[in-house]
Amino acid sequence: MNRQQPSPMPSHKYRDIFAKVPVAPVDRTWPDRRITQAPLWVPVDLRDGNQALADPMDPERKRTFFELMVAIGYKEIEVGYPSASQTDFDFVRLLVESDLVPADVTIVVFTPARPDLIARTVESVAGMRGDVVIHMYAATAPVWRDVVLRKSRDELASMIYAGSEEILRLAGDSVRFQFSPEVYNLTEPDYVLELADHLTKQWDATPERPVILNLPATIEAATPNVYADQIEYMDQNLPRRDGVILSVHPHNDRGTGIACAELAVLAGAQRVEGCVFGNGERTGNVDIATLALNLHAQGVDPMIDFSDIDGIRSVVEYCTRMPIHPRHPYVGELVYTAFSGTHQDAIRKGFAVQGDGLWEVPYLPIDPADVGRGYEAVVRVNSQSGKGGIAHVLESVYGIRLSTAQEREFAQHVQRHTDATGREAGAEELKALYEEVYGCSN
Repeated sequence: MNRQQPSPMPSHKYRDIFAKVPVAPVDRTWPDRRITQAPLWVPVDLRDGNQALADPMDPERKRTFFELMVAIGYKEIEVGYPSASQTDFDFVRLLVESDLVPADVTIVVFTPARPDLIARTVESVAGMRGDVVIHMYAATAPVWRDVVLRKSRDELASMIYAGSEEILRLAGDSVRFQFSPEVYNLTEPDYVLELADHLTKQWDATPERPVILNLPATIEAATPNVYADQIEYMDQNLPRRDGVILSVHPHNDRGTGIACAELAVLAGAQRVEGCVFGNGERTGNVDIATLALNLHAQGVDPMIDFSDIDGIRSVVEYCTRMPIHPRHPYVGELVYTAFSGTHQDAIRKGFAVQGDGLWEVPYLPIDPADVGRGYEAVVRVNSQSGKGGIAHVLESVYGIRLSTAQEREFAQHVQRHTDATGREAGAEELKALYEEVYGCSN
C-alpha cells in the first residue's frame, strides 16, 4: 500500500522522548475532560517574544504593546527581563512610576536563579503599587545540566534554592513567586517534584497566596499526548497542590504548540503563557490568540476581546516589525476567504439560511463579524472559482442577481477570462465582465 522509500536523512542520530527521560505513568483522566472555561492567559511578548526579535522593541513599541494587552483584557502580563538590559529595566521602572498599570493587572518580571540578577530584578519593581510576580527560572533537563551548566542534580538544586531564598530575603511579602524548570518536558519528573516540594515550602504556598509552578515545553520533543501526561502527573502528585497555580509554556518546534496547550489544560493546567499570534524563539511560543479564539469557536468565552482583530494585528506587526502570515488562524488576511467553487457554493447556501441563532455556515468556523471582519472578502474569484461564488460576489456587492441559466453562462465567461489572465478577478472586474456580456446593470 505504501510505496514510499527510505530517505537519505540520518534519522538514526535521534531518539524519541522515552529514550531521553522517564515519562512517569499516570492515571490518565484528561482524554475524557472538556475545556469549559478559559485559563489565565499570560502574554510574554514583552519578554520572551521580545528576546526573539531581530530588532528588539524600543520603549515606545513596548509601551504600545503593553497598552494593547491591557485594553483587550489581559490581567497578568510578563513585562520584561530587567537584569538583561537597561531598556528592559527602564521599561519596568516606567510602569512603576506611571499610571499605565491598572489596579487589577499583575506584572511579572523574569530572572535567572543568580543572586546578582535577582537583586537587579527586585530593584526594578521596587515601589510597584499593584501585584507583582517574580519569575525565577533554571534549566533542569539533563543535557542542559551536563553541557550548559555543568552541575549535578544536587548542585543545581542548591543553586535554585539559594536563588529562591534570595528573592524571599529581598522581596518578602511584597511579591508573589513563580518558578520555571526550563525544559521541563525533558526533565526527570521526580527531580521536578523534589524542587517543587522545596520551593512551595520555602515560599509558603497557600490558596491565599499561591506559588506559580510553570512547566515549559521549551523544546517540543514529543506528541502532545505525552506533554499532557507529564502535566497530569504533576497535577496529581504536587505537594501543597491547593497552593500552586499550575502553568504551562509550550513552544512550537514540532508545530503542535496549540495542541500541547489545549491538552495541558485538560490535564490540569490553570495558566498558559504564550505570545499574541505566536512570536518567539525558533518556531515561536504558543499562540494565545489562536487558543482563545479556539475556545470562542466552541462556545466558551475566551475572556479576552478580539472583536477588532485587524486593529490588534496592526499593533502587533508594528511592535514586532514582522508581518503576520495570510493563512495564520483567525487573523490572517485569507482565513475567511474561499476561492474554490465547491467551498463558495456551500458558503453561499449557508449564508442564505443563516439566521440570528447558532452559527452554522459551512467552511467558516466562526462568524467573521465576531472579530470585526466584513463579508465582502469571504468569497473571491479566480480560475478555481465556480458559478455560485461569482453570483455571490455580484449580488452581495452590487445587488445583481443572476438567473440559474445566467450563472452557468456567465461562469464560463469568467473562467475564460481568469484562465487567460492567471489572476484573481475583483468585484469591479466581475461587474465590468457582466456588463460586457449582458449590458449595463443599471
